[in-house]
Amino acid sequence: MILVCPGRHAEALAAAHRPSHVISLASPDADLPAFPGLTAERLILRFHDVAGPCEGLTPPDAGLVARLLDFAAGWDAARPLLIHCFAGVSRSTAAAYAIACARSAPGAEAVLATMLRRLSPSATPNALMVALADAKLGRQGRMSAAVAAIGRGADCFESETFSLPA
Repeated sequence: MILVCPGRHAEALAAAHRPSHVISLASPDADLPAFPGLTAERLILRFHDVAGPCEGLTPPDAGLVARLLDFAAGWDAARPLLIHCFAGVSRSTAAAYAIACARSAPGAEAVLATMLRRLSPSATPNALMVALADAKLGRQGRMSAAVAAIGRGADCFESETFSLPA
């Protein structure tokens, strides 16, 4: 299972579920949860939640998405994978969606995007991350189209924690 949450809930969720892998997605200068006592493998990716070039901000890029997917490929799903970002709305949902697509056969993109929307009404996956993952996985635009089809999620300050089957 892929657990997705806002950063302020990450330590409690990790303590409750004992994930084997943790992905922390944060702005370059943001503080991160420490996860005391957790022995999970951890990937920290620092970038801003923007969907394109923006002066003074660091957007996600192909190398970052490749690191994300490579790290997730080492997860065996015997224990949960925890993904968090500041609000649990954009970066973390894009990462969870990309990982779910990577673990599924081509053609499942729309089903996975619809499932993401059902599980998290506020999910608004970062469009640039999705497009980069779409290219890396050779999905020929289907991931981006599926996320565009579910539209922007409900307005919120931060999402509710949810889990996506793997």
